[in-house]
Amino acid sequence: MAEILKNAVYEKGEQLDVIVADAPDLPGCLTQAATFEEARENLVDAIEVWLMSGLRSGEDPPMVNGCCLAITAAPRRPGHASKTRIKA
Repeated sequence: MAEILKNAVYEKGEQLDVIVADAPDLPGCLTQAATFEEARENLVDAIEVWLMSGLRSGEDPPMVNGCCLAITAAPRRPGHASKTRIKA
């Protein structure tokens, strides 16, 4: 995730008063929000969805900044479901 966010691009919207956040390493992975902070949070969610969708389709995660992305499971806590995390 950190490697993808290093290359993220944030721009002011052309027609609307929004911040557009783009992950150029993941074609089509972009989002928007009213503030930079919200746009970054939305981009993190969009990246997770983009990567998980590709994995479910049988695609390998892309290389980003020379790093191979890997999927790991968060440690299980008693009474909680396992949550998948994306790491670079």
